Amino acid sequence: MANFSKSNVPQFSMDVYQNEYLPEGGREVNAIVTVTATGGGTVGSAAAAAYPQGRGPSAAVALMVDCSGSMDYPPTKMRGARDATAAAIDTLRDGTHFAVIGGTHVAQEVYPGGGRLAVADRATREQAKQALRRLSAGGGTAIGSWLRLADRLLNSADVTIRHGILLTDGRNEHESPEDLRATLEACAGRFTCDARGVGTDWEVKEVTGIASALLGGADIVADPAHLAADFTRMMETAMGKEVADVCLRVWTPVGTTIRFVKQVAPSVEDLTARRAEAGPRAGDYPTGSWGDESRDYHLCVEVPAAGLGQEMLAARVSLVVPQGDSSVQNLGAQGLVRAVWTDDMTASTSINPQVAHYTGQAELAHVIQKGLDLRKAGDFDGATAKLGRAVQLASISGNADTAKLLAKVVDVVDAATGTVRLKTRVAEADEMTLETRSTKTVRVKK
Repeated sequence: MANFSKSNVPQFSMDVYQNEYLPEGGREVNAIVTVTATGGGTVGSAAAAAYPQGRGPSAAVALMVDCSGSMDYPPTKMRGARDATAAAIDTLRDGTHFAVIGGTHVAQEVYPGGGRLAVADRATREQAKQALRRLSAGGGTAIGSWLRLADRLLNSADVTIRHGILLTDGRNEHESPEDLRATLEACAGRFTCDARGVGTDWEVKEVTGIASALLGGADIVADPAHLAADFTRMMETAMGKEVADVCLRVWTPVGTTIRFVKQVAPSVEDLTARRAEAGPRAGDYPTGSWGDESRDYHLCVEVPAAGLGQEMLAARVSLVVPQGDSSVQNLGAQGLVRAVWTDDMTASTSINPQVAHYTGQAELAHVIQKGLDLRKAGDFDGATAKLGRAVQLASISGNADTAKLLAKVVDVVDAATGTVRLKTRVAEADEMTLETRSTKTVRVKK
């Protein structure tokens, strides 16, 4: 579990956006909780520079590189993977523990070997890059074995941040889905992991499922030539993380039921089933590692019905880091969700703009996934209806990036009404990009 002092913790703040007014008999309360971390460090190209001489949060990183036989078809994939991993190693902050894993139907320690981690400095970076040159493609794909080795290596170090980066170009054909699921359940909460699919022969739901389970991000890199830039950005972001294992702790009064807790920005991630009980009427929802950043969460609770003029605290939300001894580090941010019953119809029927926006963004992600699944199944009428609704929602919310991706799969006749026609021919990379990025959202316009 994380152990840190106040000197390396960013300042956390929390804002709650809701319409607290309910009509008589009303029971559903919705709120958007915005969590912001500032002042601790940085995320991006200045991350390493913010901590000279390796002074910064202690971190360990495992780079998992697919070395299965398909990585040689075309050979640019293996070359791109080697170059990308080298670029990521160059981005490591001095003092960071790291390892490189070669993944086939078994997991192999490429560097440093011996069941240990190296510590980043000029010499170890160069040794790691020399080791990368010996990587060659051959064998199958068993991603669970890569993750299990990464878990053993990462947890051998006494560090604050543990992070993995996983690259694959194919499907997980040499272990069962049940084995991979069991591995993800075992690794959840022990390290975070970003996942990337290169080319177009991998399974989107598999790669996004890995990232989701391990609270990381997933994306497609269709052209191997773009891998190095993508890996550099990922490592810059990882180097900007300062607090691990942060949880949203939600307390609710007697008689109140939590219907869901979802992250809704920068992407949609349902956290409801990940609740860990945290004392009477309280539960912790994992959010992973944080640097300087802001995220939005949608909390929906069902409260007992009450009479007009009555009010109650529907939920109290705070930020904590659970410790190994059952204690917690409180990060000092708290938000209150209220319910007030009124006969003012204008007050009780108005929808908070933030709640409305993110309800639409969550629906947008869902209808894209459903529309693409129907298209693959040959239900073109159903796919047209779902993807048309997606175009309409993207237009309403100003999600221009998703609108551009949708336009590569459908011909848009009228965005406002969601009138579209399925394209006869769609590049596989375009369809996979839309599916992979379907959960990415835009912030509400303030």
